[in-house]
Amino acid sequence: MRCRSFRQWELGFLLLYAAAFYAIVIDRSLHLSSSNYVSFLFYHYETLRGLRPGWISGRLNDISDAQWRNFRENLPILTVVLGFFTIVANILRYWYNLKGRGMSFIWILTSLSYLSYLHGACVGYIISIASLNFFMAKVFARSKYYLGMLWVFNLAILIVNRIFEGYSFSLFGQQLAFLDNYRGTFRWHICFNLVILRMISYGCDYHWSYKKPYFDQKKHMQRCNICSSGKTCYFSLQALEPMCGKIEFPVKVERKRNGDLLIWSSMFAAERSIHGDKYSFSMYLCYLIYAPLYIAGPIVSFNAFAAQMDMPQKNYSLGEIIRYGLKWILTLLLMEAMTHFFYYNAFAVSGSWRHLSPLEILIIGYGVLNFMWLKFFLIWRYFTFLSLMTGIETPENMPRCINNCYDLETFWKSWHASFNKWLVRYMYIPLGGSQRKLVNVWVIFTFVAVWHDLEWKLLSWAWLTCIFFAPEILIKSCRNAVQILQTMLVKSQLSVTRPVRSAFGMCIQRELNAVAGAVTISCLMVANLAGFVMGPSGIKWLISRLLHKDGLPILAGTFTTFYVGTKLMFHIRDAKKCNQLKDH
Repeated sequence: MRCRSFRQWELGFLLLYAAAFYAIVIDRSLHLSSSNYVSFLFYHYETLRGLRPGWISGRLNDISDAQWRNFRENLPILTVVLGFFTIVANILRYWYNLKGRGMSFIWILTSLSYLSYLHGACVGYIISIASLNFFMAKVFARSKYYLGMLWVFNLAILIVNRIFEGYSFSLFGQQLAFLDNYRGTFRWHICFNLVILRMISYGCDYHWSYKKPYFDQKKHMQRCNICSSGKTCYFSLQALEPMCGKIEFPVKVERKRNGDLLIWSSMFAAERSIHGDKYSFSMYLCYLIYAPLYIAGPIVSFNAFAAQMDMPQKNYSLGEIIRYGLKWILTLLLMEAMTHFFYYNAFAVSGSWRHLSPLEILIIGYGVLNFMWLKFFLIWRYFTFLSLMTGIETPENMPRCINNCYDLETFWKSWHASFNKWLVRYMYIPLGGSQRKLVNVWVIFTFVAVWHDLEWKLLSWAWLTCIFFAPEILIKSCRNAVQILQTMLVKSQLSVTRPVRSAFGMCIQRELNAVAGAVTISCLMVANLAGFVMGPSGIKWLISRLLHKDGLPILAGTFTTFYVGTKLMFHIRDAKKCNQLKDH
């Protein structure tokens, strides 16, 4: 009872602190984004790039982020075109009772018309590279060396595409040089990064379909503690053999015990291998250029995609999909309010943060990370919504708010979640999984950086993340080992008394976890600011400012704020657990 009372008092204090923190952040952000301060910067230092006349209260709108600006400006035409494709595809599926093969042809035709507008004559590059990858899979898929060939081929294509920036047609002869005038409106090699992931997914799934025995999902779910808890074990990811009967797909999803994520029962079933005839060129090409997911994803494995082409998802009803879309519209309005009143990204891209105080720099950095989260949230949820309308369910990106993650593993899983699932399936587990975790993270994050772009600041982000990841991995491994040892001692009754965790011991552990969470959040801030805002040189400059006499109080206050935020996250998780216990 005393512990519960203390927790209530603690929660009250934490909420007051959080309210004060956000009041300061909002007040300083409004000051920095005021017309007077923007004019002051213009006359004394430099103008904030990317500010355009807005539609809210006569304020300027921060559209300095090129990715967000392009998405926002093209949203009307994108909605009309993809909405039309979706309606046509659904009508044809309903009228003619089309299944996988028929729907693949429909989507190839519509997607090719879409890509022709985006990339013009460069569609030929996409089809040519995709055909080479398909031919290699069909010839060598049974070979034990195939996966190595697949990765070398796709990594080479990824790097060469970037070096040559999509290739000039004149490289292949002057008679083709005129095609350089018809390259479309969007650089094809930027979108091709996602196509690379899909080509690897197809190749691996096709290769594994020859290697693994029949997989009984029901028995596995009953026996496997990992899968029954909502996670996915090694065997279930790799058990990929063409099925003897029809896949019962999809299955209604269930909630995990911790309430954070959904068990993808339908996706889980589809991740197993599908009928061998679905590995056809038409299904493969449809998967690579499927219009609703082509530009930004989310990423879904070939097996899951092909299974849903045969039988559309049933986890979301029409009403739920409509509510999903309405929530997206409300989030878009939130983003518009944010970019009209807070010019975080304009400060970052203009380099004007160098003229600010240490506190203001940290506020700008924090604001940029929240802007990035909201930007990707809107882009990915938009295409997820369109995909759901066509009957394709994908892993949900951004399942948790950026401000509700206090360890690196959770943050990564809760950011580009579909990419994380792809990395686990096609890289992490084949490389040895948790047995080689400390080595695997370096390989995986280096690949992630190169996949995004060939820039040193992205490599610095990747390697900083790995450095910060190492202590967390070691601590979690030690903690898991101790818990397993305690369980074994209790079960074997080798201990005289069962390990008793005193209230004081639990309190100390909670405080240590909160401090560790604050350290982790600090590391995340540094890594992401280095990779996406300031670059390594900017981070070096910022740290030198914070270590000066006037910056030390700000540094201490920032760490205290991260500590308080971590404690609040603990309370959120405790509340979720209590609600789930009541439900059970």
